[in-house]
Formats: sequence, structure tokens, C-alpha cells
Amino acid sequence: MNDVEFTSKCKALVLDYANEHLDVTDGKQITVDDVFIVWQVKALQNSKALLSTTLSDGMYYELTYNGDKGEIYLDAYKKFENRCYKI
Repeated sequence: MNDVEFTSKCKALVLDYANEHLDVTDGKQITVDDVFIVWQVKALQNSKALLSTTLSDGMYYELTYNGDKGEIYLDAYKKFENRCYKI
């Protein structure tokens, strides 16, 4: 899987996941234009990307492509807090 295929697939998976988990009573769905890649790397036959959406839900997504098995794993995370400590 090349980089373009990987990023396209990642955006589609995050789009589907986010839309599946939106509250239907909100009557809102996002599009692929609302999904963006924060970071991406390819090592040998494997790839990894961190993605987020324009939703203000604090979610971010880690997608990993296992080139040996031809599988993509999606981990969904929620940001609870961001603290700054002066040292």
C-alpha cells in the first residue's frame, strides 16, 4: 500500500468511525474534508498515522498498517486534559 492509498484509507476509516459515534439527535455528519492527518510515518512495509477531525470532541485516532498481514488497526483516543508544568 503506497502513501496515497494509506492516507486515503485512513481518512475514510476515521470518517466512518466518527460519523458512527455522533449523536443522531444532533443531526450532523462530517465529510472527508473534516478529517486531517496530524503525523504520518512509513517504516519498511508498515505505516502509522495520527488523525483528528474538526469536531470539538477531543478525539484523535491512531491508525497502523501491518504490511505483513495487510491489516489496518484503528485506535480511538479522547483527550481529557492538557496541563503545562513550569520546571
